[in-house]
Amino acid sequence: MTPMPEIRWIDTPEALDAACAEVAGAEVIALDTEFFRERTFHPVPALIQFCAGGPAFLVDPLEVACTETFRRLLAEGPLKLLHASSEDLEVFAHWAGVPVAPLVDTQIAQALLGEVPAMGYQKLVEHWVGETLPKDETRSNWLERPLTEAQKAYAALDVVYLLDVWAGQREAEERRGRLAWLEEDCAELVAQAARSDAADGQWYLRQRNLWRLGPRQIEAYRRLTTWREGEVRRRDLPRGWLASDKLLYAIAERLPENRYELASVEGVKPPLVKREGDALLALVKEARHADAAELAPAPLSPLSPDFKRCLKAMKKVVNAEAEALGVAPEVLMRRRDLETLASAKLRGGALPLPTGWRGERLAAALERTLNEVGEVA
Repeated sequence: MTPMPEIRWIDTPEALDAACAEVAGAEVIALDTEFFRERTFHPVPALIQFCAGGPAFLVDPLEVACTETFRRLLAEGPLKLLHASSEDLEVFAHWAGVPVAPLVDTQIAQALLGEVPAMGYQKLVEHWVGETLPKDETRSNWLERPLTEAQKAYAALDVVYLLDVWAGQREAEERRGRLAWLEEDCAELVAQAARSDAADGQWYLRQRNLWRLGPRQIEAYRRLTTWREGEVRRRDLPRGWLASDKLLYAIAERLPENRYELASVEGVKPPLVKREGDALLALVKEARHADAAELAPAPLSPLSPDFKRCLKAMKKVVNAEAEALGVAPEVLMRRRDLETLASAKLRGGALPLPTGWRGERLAAALERTLNEVGEVA
């Protein structure tokens, strides 16, 4: 068992810079955060933890702003370890204003080594270190001060064991020749985090029932979700506090022309009509009058025989490769990507085949399979 290290509480810029100086020469630094976002769009940082094998540093972001020294440590310098890092990267982007790089996400690393695509931290520690972590502080209020000694110990263990986990994972990745795959996936994760604002216009593509809408309804939904994403970020509100995907889908489906029609949409409450009615109706009007040539075609129905045939054939390819590699199929390709491929094939467009290491393993087989399915059809 890794002994509990010294825990140092950091609540001044000087102490934070001194801690950075202590770990600056390390090869690897483990990072974690505790945050809240129940009432906000941006995560509210409550605690920043880091460790490089010596003391576990617990930074109080309620008292100390990110310093330039810590920004450099995050964006440059040693390799940083995080587990299930997507929301942590949001915390650092909002609190520190920089990306975290170079980065290894130990959840992604584990997905490349086994059949569990999203193993939790506690299971990961049990697997690699043989220790069972306490769960007593899982739902702590990390914004309360002072933190208890139990809370501090719990937070410290989130980074202390991460170093031991990575030591085992790295050796396994190198042995299986997958270290380059991991580096590629983690670099893409960092790139995706940097593109969060630009992705607002693509949010609508997450809607599973988009194929049930016509082109103008889809355009309305695209405009409505793009507006909502920008507004919740600007106002720092949870999405559901402004308008949920379900509600915006219902508005797009009806294409209301006035406040009366908007108010009759299921789920639309009078306060929304009063506060946001003009903005919502303006976006719908833009979609209703958009140039037809600029409208994207409606997605193909996933229930059609041809679509099902393509999807089934591609799943067979992905499942066979996943079994050969000993990983979960979704680690290789998400269902959404397979559906995009099937639509492109059936529409006669260019195939958005996977790239990088996934492309090397799958692209040729998927293209061949889709051509064979087309010949049978």
